[in-house]
Amino acid sequence: MSESRVRERGALEKPEIAQVLALVDEADSADGVGPLSEHGLLGLRSGGPGLTIDLDGAIVAYARLDPATPEESAAGELVVHPRHRRRGYGRALLRALRAEAGGPLRVWAHGDLPAAAKLAAAEGLGRARALFQMRRPAAAPLPAATVADGVLIRAFEPGRDEEAWLEVNRRAFADHPEQGAWTLDDLNRREREEWFDPAGFFLAERGGRTVGFHWTKTHPDGTGEVYVVGVDPSAQGLGLGRTLTLVGLHHLRDRGVPQIMLYVDESNIAAVRLYESLGFTRYAVDVMYGTDPSGDR
Repeated sequence: MSESRVRERGALEKPEIAQVLALVDEADSADGVGPLSEHGLLGLRSGGPGLTIDLDGAIVAYARLDPATPEESAAGELVVHPRHRRRGYGRALLRALRAEAGGPLRVWAHGDLPAAAKLAAAEGLGRARALFQMRRPAAAPLPAATVADGVLIRAFEPGRDEEAWLEVNRRAFADHPEQGAWTLDDLNRREREEWFDPAGFFLAERGGRTVGFHWTKTHPDGTGEVYVVGVDPSAQGLGLGRTLTLVGLHHLRDRGVPQIMLYVDESNIAAVRLYESLGFTRYAVDVMYGTDPSGDR
């Protein structure tokens, strides 16, 4: 692989970002699932660091790494162009990610594809976590949203509600480092995305304090998404999770989306049951493989 060795890039320039985005689109078309998470795509578009394999001046494979934090081990994603697979590029990138991590590593495999499972097993990575993608037809019957006494549901106001949302998000996802560690920069990045619509970002307030939220999203193909739902631990027992979910589902249906999707950890049994009770069924699975299959670290 002398002409196609792994290359570390401190930052990607605009032409390189365009090449990788085209590679991602090719992989999505071939596999039926995007190879990078939203977080990964945002990092790529902003020119963040990455690993690439170049062949005759073209990027044919790409990987990215989130370094370890005190709360969790390093995490990565990788993608190989469909026309350049079965040449050892995926294995080379995975080994480069492990070397860069310098310790425990978790790697997402979107879609639970057989080739990814085979590569993970060959490199000694075990299945550590699974994320269900669930869907339901938007037009299917929905119960009304019942709001508890003393609770107000309103739309998010950019420039006013960021800090309050970040605080309740931290409390709601204290045991979920990826979501709970969001910063103002993470939030502002998404507010700048074309899909961002504050009218579909619902906050629940009680006694003048934000105690829950449901942030919805509409994809370019028209699919609606339950992007994230969170409830402050102090407001548990009010049924806010179900109420906020229904408020968002009614909003998406009224917008005319054909289908509504969401992601939920397979280990979050209560949430899976809630979504099943609202007509969601399993559609796809994303798998996280780790050097320590007993957990994230």
